[in-house]
Formats: sequence, structure tokens, C-alpha cells
Amino acid sequence: MGILLLITKPLGIYLFQVLDGKNTFLEPVLGPVERFTYRLLRVDPRREQGWKQYTAAMLLFSLVTMVFTYAVLRLQDHLPFHGIIDGLLNKTAITPDLAFNTAASFTTNTNWQAYTGENTMSYFSQMVGLASHNFWSAAVGIAIAAALVRGIARHESGTVGNFWVDLVRIHYYLLLPICIFYAAFLISQGIPQNFKPYDTAQLTEKQTIQVPKTDASNNPVKDTAGNVVLQDQSVETQSIVEGPIASQIAIKMLGTNGGGFVNANAAHPFENPTPLSNFLQMLSIFAIPSALTYYLGRAVKNQKHGWAVWGAMAAIFLVGVITCWKAEADGSPNLYRNGVVQTDGNMEGKEMRFGIFNSALFATITTDASCGAVNSMHDSFTPIGGLVPLFNIQLGEIVFGGVGAGLYGMLIFVILAVFIAGLMVGRTPEYLGKKIQAFEVKMAGLVVLVLTLSILGFAAWAAGANNFGAPDPVTNALTNGTNNNGPHGFSEILYTFSSATGNNGSAFAGIGANTPWYNTTIALATLIGRFFMIVPIMAIAGSLAAKKLVPAGPGSFPVDGWTFIILLIGTVLLIGALNFLPALALGPVVEHFLMYTGKLF
Repeated sequence: MGILLLITKPLGIYLFQVLDGKNTFLEPVLGPVERFTYRLLRVDPRREQGWKQYTAAMLLFSLVTMVFTYAVLRLQDHLPFHGIIDGLLNKTAITPDLAFNTAASFTTNTNWQAYTGENTMSYFSQMVGLASHNFWSAAVGIAIAAALVRGIARHESGTVGNFWVDLVRIHYYLLLPICIFYAAFLISQGIPQNFKPYDTAQLTEKQTIQVPKTDASNNPVKDTAGNVVLQDQSVETQSIVEGPIASQIAIKMLGTNGGGFVNANAAHPFENPTPLSNFLQMLSIFAIPSALTYYLGRAVKNQKHGWAVWGAMAAIFLVGVITCWKAEADGSPNLYRNGVVQTDGNMEGKEMRFGIFNSALFATITTDASCGAVNSMHDSFTPIGGLVPLFNIQLGEIVFGGVGAGLYGMLIFVILAVFIAGLMVGRTPEYLGKKIQAFEVKMAGLVVLVLTLSILGFAAWAAGANNFGAPDPVTNALTNGTNNNGPHGFSEILYTFSSATGNNGSAFAGIGANTPWYNTTIALATLIGRFFMIVPIMAIAGSLAAKKLVPAGPGSFPVDGWTFIILLIGTVLLIGALNFLPALALGPVVEHFLMYTGKLF
């Protein structure tokens, strides 16, 4: 927290230079490239857009890039580096539903992965289809936050910036320069960056596993009861992944994307090899979101307000870390009850190198932000330990949050908090000299309702099929999705659609989500959670930009003190509790109490 606080101001000042079109220290090198890009794209950087034009440009860019990534995945076996000539595992084309899911996921900065990265994706798909989208989706989030802040800062204006200019400047002056040095640092820590074939290692001890028995047509053999017949298979070698990993990890963390090059994500020693890499990966997740609060204060000429927003975020974050850490350090009472001496808390699903605290810290950070990278298995957390990352996502990941998304999500709660304050004193609510009227409150309410409806609606649909087990193929696929019974199985479903709608991407990975139904519904949830929230947010930006400034009066609510911070935290928690507490009570809360009765799932 100390280091995060130290970098917030200088990075925030730099963000102000980048997002407001001012010269940076990189201007002599990148200025000509920037101007050439505008000529190439036929963009006039001096011409700004209204909120509708800005939003339309963003939607068009997202659609085109999503179709591009879908095509890359579907044509993977015909593109370079797919495994035929370079000795890698041969990568085939991705199925339509999985390609749609992955393209939508990376377009929305979710990076949900219903596949095993090192066994499914070619080097070309990883670099061109996925890593590129890590840059694009991060830049879109920052651009939307900048547009909303401009709407707050300006008055009697019909414009909120130029999307294409924001997109270019964010790439050239922010994401690319930092990631080049960041990736080089990660290479120094031992993360691979090459195009080598996968290595093969001989195991010192042979392993015997059970695999489905197949017939001559490679179909599973079933017994008379319809169960798949298993047979023993000896395993004598292990495949060691190689590839362009460091370059993807850098933007995955800095851009709060989270999609891992390998299935084990940030728990894998090739993605997260040292304590220093683990520390800087966590710090980089919060770096830009934290700096955006300083950018907010400078843009609206009220730096105390920016720090107040930062303080509210930091307070919620610290409470979450302590709660998650305490639950994991206490572990399960069932181990004591069964005569097992438990001295190190709940270590299931955790990498020994990181231990309980660094796992709880990473889990809280990655779900406070819309990152989704994990260095432990959230499905293995205790009920309360797992509730913290789940509730973080359901709050909208506004505790620092994703790059851009955290700030514009928190500003929605700021508007609602100011509205509540206005009702308390019987005055028209004001925010930084702008009257908050019915339109802004309706749009803010719509943002909250979209998040809630998508999460609870899709989760209810999936949970209903699991509970009642209707025999049609769709619901049979659902019934087989969860890996646990009872409330923990429900938590797996609830976490899935919370993560998708919240554009997080982490999972209670006991759920088997790589089915046509899950791939499709999760993809739809990611799109709803991204774009159905951005449109009303941009409408608020346009409305605020057009308003006149109102002089502060004795009844104006200050937005830069402890009263505001407490009201903002209360608004965030109250709305989150009202929306999701009943569902949480059916999942992790009831599981916590059942755990103390000796019930296991």
C-alpha cells in the first residue's frame, strides 16, 4: 500500500498528460509516429466527438476486433506457429462456441478461459489474437474513464473527447512503453520469451493414470450401465511449456486482463517465478487504476476529491484482505474434529511458494480489479475466504478496479452517494458544481441493475437446471457442470456469472464450463457486463458535460472529506448487500455454518 501510494501521484500526472493531449517526455520519439497514425486512419485529432459518436466509435472498434480474434481462433490450424512445422503440440481449430466465448471474453477485458492455454492455443493465437486484445480492451476501459471524467470537468460542452485519439495515445504513450520494460524485467526473473518447441522431460517416477477406453473410431467405450470404461495408462514423460510468455504476462497484469498463457496462470513458475515477480504483478494490477483517481482530482481541479475516492477504495480493499486472510489462516474445523493437527491453515489449492497470506492478498487484489489472474485456486478457499473475491466482483470491481472500469464504476456510486446526500438535506443533489437530476440517477440505476440482472438471471437459470435435472441435452450439460454438491456447487455457478458479468475472468474452477451452453451464456454475460454498462455511463458523461456550473452554497455536499468517504463506502456496501446477500446466503454463508456442523461438500 505504501508503494502504491508513492506511485499514484507521478503516474496520475503522467496520465493527465497522456489523456489531455499534452506533450510527454516521449513526444520527440513517438510524436511523429502518432501523427502518422492519424493520417493513416484519416482521423483529425483536433475534432472532438459527442458522447453518442464516442460510444459508437468504441462499439465499432470492439466489434471489429472481436470478429478478428474469432477468425484467428477458428482458423488457427491454417495460421503460422500452429504446430505442424515447429514441433509444438499440433493445435487444431477452436470450436465455434469456444471461439465465440474466448473472443467475447478478451474483447470485454474479461479473459475467461474455458480451455487449457498451453494445450489449446498456438503461439500465433496467443500473441496476435489474445495478447493484442489485452492491449485493445485495456485501452478502451481507460478511454471510457477519461471521457466520463471530461464530462464531469467540462461545462456547457457538447463533446467528451475523441475516441480514436484516446486509443492511439493510450497505446503509444502508456501501455506499450511500460510493457516493453515490464516484459524485459519478467524475462530477467525467469519467464520464457521464445518460439521454441515444448521440451519433454523424463519422469523420475512413472505415473499411472486412468483414461477412457476408446474403440477403433476413437469413441469412448461404455459398459452395460452406460458408464465410460476406464483403463490404466502409464505416464513416463512431462511436457514443459515454452513460448512468448513474458510479453503476454506484462500486459495481462498491467491491463488487468488476467488471461494466462498456461492453465495454472500466475501459480505456474513460468508465469510467476519469484517473490519479486509476484509482488510486482500484484502492484501492477493496481497501478493504473490507482493513478486514475489522481487524474480525476487534477482534471476536475479538486485533488482532495481524487484522494477521497482513493481512500474509500483503499479502506474496502484492506478490510477484504484481512477477512480473506483470517478465514484461510483459520482453515477448516473439520480437520481438528477428525484428529488432524492443522498448523498452517487452509493450504488446499495454494502454491507452497506463496503460502496463505500472499494467496489471500493476490485473490483480493485480482477481484478488486477486473483482472482475474490467480496464483491460487479460489474454489479451494474456505467459504468466507471464497466469499471475499466473489463479493468484490459483485460490487462491480470498483475497489481500484480494472484499468478505467474501476474509476467509472466507482463514479456511478459517487453519483448515487451524492443523490442520497441531497435527499437527506432536502436539496437538489450537486456533484462538483453540477446538479444531479433524474436522468443521471436513472442511468446510474440502470448500470447497477444491468450488473445485478445478468449475474442473478444467468446464475438462476443454471442453478435451476442443476437442481431439477430436466432430461433435455441442454440441461443435462448444465447438471454435469458443477464439481460439488450443495451450496458450494451453487457458489461455483454464482461465481461463474459474477466473474463473466463483472469482466473479471477468474473462476471457482471446479465448474466444467467448456460446453456449448456455458460458452454461449458466459460470452453473453461478458458482453452485457461491458457494453450494456458503458452506454449509460457515456450518456451520463454527455449529460454532465452539457450542464452549467452551479456556485457552491451552504447546502452543497462536500465530496472531499471523511463524511463523503464514509457515505461512499456505505453506498457501495449497502447496494451490494441488497442486491446479492440473498444469493450469497444460499452459497458461501450457509456453507460456512454447515462446515462447523461437520458437513462436507
